[in-house]
Amino acid sequence: MISIFSVCRAGLAQNRIQSKTYPQTDFIYPMELAPSTAGAFAELRPNHFHAGLDFRSNQRTGYPVHAVMYGYVSRVKVQLGGFGNAVYLTHPDGYTTVYGHLERFSPEILKALRYQQTKTESFDADFKLQPFQIPVYKGQVIAWSGNTGASGGPHLHFEVRDSATEETINPQLFGFLIPDRIPPALQGMCVYHLNGAPFSEKTLRQIHSLTGTGGNYRLAGPQTLELSGSIGFGIMANDMNSSSASRNGVYSVELKMDGNTIFTYAAERFAFDQTHAINALIDYPQQVLTHRFIQKSFILPGSRISLYPQSVNRGVIEFRDTALHEMEYLVKDLAGNVSTLKFNVRSSIPKDRPVFKPAGYLMHYNQVNEFTADKLKLTIPAGNLYDDVDFMYTTLPRRAGLQSAIYRLHNKLTPIHDGFSIWIKPEEDLGVYGDKAMIVASNGGTDGNVYEDGYVKATAHAFGDFFIKLDTVAPVITPVNIHNGANLHAARNIAVRMSDNLSGIKTWKGSIDGKWVLMEWSYRNRVPRYTFDDTLTPGRHTFEFTATDFKNNTATFTAEFYR
Repeated sequence: MISIFSVCRAGLAQNRIQSKTYPQTDFIYPMELAPSTAGAFAELRPNHFHAGLDFRSNQRTGYPVHAVMYGYVSRVKVQLGGFGNAVYLTHPDGYTTVYGHLERFSPEILKALRYQQTKTESFDADFKLQPFQIPVYKGQVIAWSGNTGASGGPHLHFEVRDSATEETINPQLFGFLIPDRIPPALQGMCVYHLNGAPFSEKTLRQIHSLTGTGGNYRLAGPQTLELSGSIGFGIMANDMNSSSASRNGVYSVELKMDGNTIFTYAAERFAFDQTHAINALIDYPQQVLTHRFIQKSFILPGSRISLYPQSVNRGVIEFRDTALHEMEYLVKDLAGNVSTLKFNVRSSIPKDRPVFKPAGYLMHYNQVNEFTADKLKLTIPAGNLYDDVDFMYTTLPRRAGLQSAIYRLHNKLTPIHDGFSIWIKPEEDLGVYGDKAMIVASNGGTDGNVYEDGYVKATAHAFGDFFIKLDTVAPVITPVNIHNGANLHAARNIAVRMSDNLSGIKTWKGSIDGKWVLMEWSYRNRVPRYTFDDTLTPGRHTFEFTATDFKNNTATFTAEFYR
């Protein structure tokens, strides 16, 4: 059985689009369950590519998670969202594996975590270990599967990374194959009339429905399209496997014209600083407006991701003759299943070449863009736009309770790769309230927020409406199961709730009798809890909980209790 499986894998690898080969038999599966996935590598998600495989766990937590190969624990991370509880193993072959959303760690890892949390007096933890500290052998139980962090349900998030570059690599290329006899499903095809203008929500689109089964698709309407000028294409596709009803991402997309490959996409590997560039791959305006993912088969000039192994003229096709061209899409999964879409294009010579004339302020994707208006300054570093932008700007009236007018910067349909700097001058001097001022964004939030030289400065991550508001209100702490004089002899823990009206909770801290205690956080119910242990002696004790927001407003709850 093993030799047959190996031959099948080798045969499939010959047909895959990939830049290098990867070991096929070094790793074992991380859980002793029939392999089934709820999420695929590089699957299209809002604002990011999915970085690994999501292994199903029968909608339960608590399954043993095994080291897929020998190595050592190189990093442990605990965070409110994201992976929740996660452990990283570094292996001698140059790869690191990551295990996320864990319920709990093995005793050795837990001991190291508790030491770090106590040292920093923080629930959040992210620390590295030396190779000699916690070595692991292949198959060793390192944790138990869970549902922590920003998890949509019980499962194990699993990644393989290049230890040197920290690029994440498709785990299925290492032999983690999932039973799959189902070809990708194609839902639609889109034609984009580019014609010299930057790609935007104003780009003319023609979405075509498809018909077909068993991997063979055709246009639902006429099979020949009349097109001229600069044209791009896009495809709507997803994939299923034989072990799950989940609709996952496809592995590769290839677009051919007259038998020649024009564009190739392959979900092999990517760097984490590229993950937001999913918004350059997809039709971002359509995703925002309709929540559907159209995967463009042409590359925006400012996009720099490693998921495009090949293209001709960035995938943009110039139809400027009178010939009939044969177009073909080949969409594949990693099991070797292929879906095809064939159609024809009757090319014609354009009557004229359109000239793009910006209506606003033209920003260029490959340079620093600075914009200044009354009481507003804006700087977008090079590399944060995927194409040139016809930037539009409007000032809206100041509303009650705000310290500035409302500044509308372009629109929500144009993505930003990372962030840009924004300065807003308040309508009056903020005086002693300067450190309470922040720029509030209608879309995407802001970071940093300092008041200097008469301006409030912040980093924003999306276009939208922006204004200054003061945050002078402390967080609200609400006790769940404790009050002054409470008898907690039979209780398992102390729990509180906390919330903030504007800038958000930055830090929190719990103590009993003046000594820090670990308040563990659940992402779903957002309730910090201290779990009693044997170190607390019977009698009267004082519990104190403090929460501080990002503008340094602090609230404290104190109660005496009996144990």
